[in-house]
Amino acid sequence: MAGEARIKKIRNIGIIAHIDAGKTTLTERILYYTGKIHRIGEVHEGQATMDYLPEEQERGITITSACTTCYWKGHEIHLIDTPGHVDFTIEVERSLRVLDGAVGVFCAVGGVEPQSETVWHQAERFRVPKMAFVNKMDRVGADFWGTVQQMREKLGARPVILTMPYGAEQDFKGVVDVVKEKLILWDEASLGEKYSYHPVPSEMKEEVARVRRELLETIAELEEEALEKYLSDEPFSEEEIHALIRKGTLSLEIVPVFCGSALKNKGIQPVLDGIVRYLPSPLDVPPVKGTNPETGKEETRFPDEREPLTALAFKVQMFEGRKMVYLRLYAGVLEVGKTVLNVTQKKKEKVARLFLMHANKRTRLERAGAGDIVAAMGLKHTVTGDTLTDPDHPLVLEPIGAYEPVISVAVEPRSRAEEEKVEEALQKIAQEDPTFRVKIDPDTGQRLISGMGELHLEVILNRLKREFGLELLVGRPQVVHRETITREAQVTERFDQVVGEEHLRATATVAVRPRPRGTGNRVELRLPEGSLSPEQERALADTLEKALSAAGPLGYPVVDVEVHLLDLSFNGGGFQEMAARAAAVKALQEALKKASPILLEPIMEIEVVTPSEFLGEVISDLNQRQGHVVGIEARGPVQVVRAEVPLAQMFGYSTDLRSATQGRASFIMRFARFDLPESLKK
Repeated sequence: MAGEARIKKIRNIGIIAHIDAGKTTLTERILYYTGKIHRIGEVHEGQATMDYLPEEQERGITITSACTTCYWKGHEIHLIDTPGHVDFTIEVERSLRVLDGAVGVFCAVGGVEPQSETVWHQAERFRVPKMAFVNKMDRVGADFWGTVQQMREKLGARPVILTMPYGAEQDFKGVVDVVKEKLILWDEASLGEKYSYHPVPSEMKEEVARVRRELLETIAELEEEALEKYLSDEPFSEEEIHALIRKGTLSLEIVPVFCGSALKNKGIQPVLDGIVRYLPSPLDVPPVKGTNPETGKEETRFPDEREPLTALAFKVQMFEGRKMVYLRLYAGVLEVGKTVLNVTQKKKEKVARLFLMHANKRTRLERAGAGDIVAAMGLKHTVTGDTLTDPDHPLVLEPIGAYEPVISVAVEPRSRAEEEKVEEALQKIAQEDPTFRVKIDPDTGQRLISGMGELHLEVILNRLKREFGLELLVGRPQVVHRETITREAQVTERFDQVVGEEHLRATATVAVRPRPRGTGNRVELRLPEGSLSPEQERALADTLEKALSAAGPLGYPVVDVEVHLLDLSFNGGGFQEMAARAAAVKALQEALKKASPILLEPIMEIEVVTPSEFLGEVISDLNQRQGHVVGIEARGPVQVVRAEVPLAQMFGYSTDLRSATQGRASFIMRFARFDLPESLKK
């Protein structure tokens, strides 16, 4: 396999977690200890390397996933630091789509927080092998064992502890390497760059032996020979233990767990060792599969430089006014000046420049090979989710799923002269961000921008001001509606029209019925067997699905509806595709009208962490917002309130919560489903 030795040493990994768990701080230490940077930048000082946008530096949060490359013990690590805020979930989604492994960061005080669960389950969906780092062991209230237990309960994970804390809170001094049975202490004068091994303190020996025994028992179950060895009480070498941990991690059966304090520079090097030891190279993950657009058949491409070029565009970014496309190369080689085929857009593109990225700094490349993550310029037509291949060997990879926006605001330029500039700037941002939409309301003529939350739209409006010099007039936020039906209906409709020289005639019978909230739409063709070919059936089902997502009788996309096409006839003639589609859509629209349509609005899941003394105020405020409290859980000195609330009632909530709790409470909100606000009272 060409370039196999090189590819074997590559690790494409992401750092994923809840907001404020310490992802960017951990990344900063990784860059420092691998020699990529020579000064540690702190998030709270707005100096972190990976948080390079002015917005990120001001807010102290990650907004866009930043990519970098560093080296550790002969391995090349492509690292993506992802956002933890729910409004920027698409950044995590598209990063996980192209990564081979992930490090989940958990706060030792907060434990497994809601957004940690979301990103963890996103990684599970893509079958990404994971490690865990329990951070902030130096903080008051740090609970390593409690966090590990929450990983079992909330994530359904099977954690194996590889480093355990020596001391906690202000007495946190170092970690114990469970495999080596050695205490590791860090030299503070070298900012944790130097560390040394010591014997395990006598008071910890028994506990370390127990944890090591549990580790061996768990990994021995992964292999028959290892289990026999374990049951016979034979000793395992360090190499055998590492090999078994790697096997269990790659098969997603176990999650290696490390601990430390990124801010205090303790516990990071064992994580780097874990990344190269246990997380996969591009050769360890299943080869990428796609559909050949010419034959319609599935094909596999292996991570080999001799294979035809196959790459996925997973992110588009404007860099100094020019379009830059981030690519994950799954197979083949990409060279500057080469023409490639954008199979998704059916257009040929020329690669003008290639770069290896380090946050917003770039290193020019002449070529990139299978397994690499690079940025390219010159790809005019390419957008997020497009597949680029060798023109002679086209293949379409599965695109990146986008999220539907839940909030809109009307915007307009301050003067007519800026109209064109505003349109151009909004389109550029929409190219970068698949969860951001721009449209003109057909009823009011207003320009609406839609996104994933208030913070999302606020960041975009600030970017327009900072990058494009455009300050817009902004209306009140509006929630994005959907519609559904409340009862069953069946309709037969006839389509009879002359189009050009052809007389199109067809009659269709469609039945609709409501489905449970949040289950989506389902289209079924219940026609007599053999009356249509599989291609004709697929085309009709696709037409009905598109008709539902376009708009129903109330003018909004239709959700949670089951559609059955029961009958289709052509008045004596043969199959006419255009007539069949038109009759089916006409019957569907009439059936939806008869089925008593209603409007739904976004219902959000909210989790508020508040000091106990403000619990009453928090619950009272949520009740006033038509919220339904689902549960209250004590977590040390704070209370965690989980509730469901209509999004329309949540505008300005962060300000109200701050003033009600003297700024001591925090909350996270994520989309749950489209529903009726009254449903929360049941």
